[in-house]
Amino acid sequence: MRYAVRCLTAIVFAVLLTPGLLAQDQAKVFRDAGMWNTLNVKKKLNKQWSVLLTQELRLKENYSELNLTYTDVGVEYSIGSRIKTSVVYRSIQKYIYDKPLSFRNRLMWDIGYKRRWNRWTFQYRHRLQVEVKNYATSKNGHMKEWFSRSKFSLKYEWNKRVSPYISAELRYQINDPRSPEYNNGFHRSRYQLGVDYKVNSKQDFGIYYLFQHEFNLSNLMELYIIGVEYSFDF
Repeated sequence: MRYAVRCLTAIVFAVLLTPGLLAQDQAKVFRDAGMWNTLNVKKKLNKQWSVLLTQELRLKENYSELNLTYTDVGVEYSIGSRIKTSVVYRSIQKYIYDKPLSFRNRLMWDIGYKRRWNRWTFQYRHRLQVEVKNYATSKNGHMKEWFSRSKFSLKYEWNKRVSPYISAELRYQINDPRSPEYNNGFHRSRYQLGVDYKVNSKQDFGIYYLFQHEFNLSNLMELYIIGVEYSFDF
């Protein structure tokens, strides 16, 4: 129980210590509500290796317009029962006002740690990602954006099927040639409250509310997201 309390404290501090969370000029912030719909498929090859596939569709403009779709394909390797690492390729199709469809390609390397204490489960995930935009159609398509993302989450097993959770994530800009003035700094946070429902041993359904906040940037955005997830393992 003490370990779970320390994990919860770490998540609370991640929220409270986010730079600029309460100090933004509200007149410069663009706000929008959206919905993220996610399908996750995982195929275990053996005790260590798994193949991952994710398809997601996101809505914007108060759920009225399509924002983007993406497809993830990757592999995951388990190092014992507590540590996992994965490499995932993401193909993104983003819809932008009055412009052609933007095609983006992202490569992600995740390392995750999980610790269970009675009914509590603490998880930490670090993600290193690199992305290019419109590689074949833009003169700047070769420019690579590098980001580091750290996510903390705490889940409670209410019963055998229902597990509520909270999480906090911070994104650090390592290098973005399009906005180098913001390199080497934190500029985005996400806070999530949700619940997972175990349908059976292979299927899970989840719903969550996510708040995304930007800071230390000239053009700021806040997102209020309703999310729905379905996961299938086989």
